[in-house]
Amino acid sequence: MGDDVMARVIVAVQRGRTGMRAMARQELEMLWVEVERGGGDDFHRCVIAHFLADLQDDDRAELLWDERALAAVEGVTDERAQEFDRRLQVRGFMPSLYLSVADDHRRLGDPSRAREHLEKARATADALGDDAYGELVRGALHKIDQALAAGSAERLAGD
Repeated sequence: MGDDVMARVIVAVQRGRTGMRAMARQELEMLWVEVERGGGDDFHRCVIAHFLADLQDDDRAELLWDERALAAVEGVTDERAQEFDRRLQVRGFMPSLYLSVADDHRRLGDPSRAREHLEKARATADALGDDAYGELVRGALHKIDQALAAGSAERLAGD
């Protein structure tokens, strides 16, 4: 079974990664509107919002999209995620989603909210695999933790 929404998300994300951020953002925003009008579900909302957050130029807008992704994941089941990729488990999404919100709060000068979400990320990090994605998220957890300890509100390298 094909998933046209996810296929379009993947194309937009690839555009964003090749430097066409504005175009990717516009495509994902249009998909968001379609999903909100009934063309998708919470899995689509979570994924679109998560990737849209990364394409924002404004930290407050990034937080808004990250919070939308976190809210949407509550309605996603493992079975639904596995319709897209049989290896997916919702618990595996959580460390990255919490880290994104933690980093947004850190950059916006709210270290206590940042620490709250960092702890949630840490509490769910056991869901990460022993693979490149798991290493990436664990590395981000460490970087955000260090930036918080240093009192930095600067964007981290690679963001």
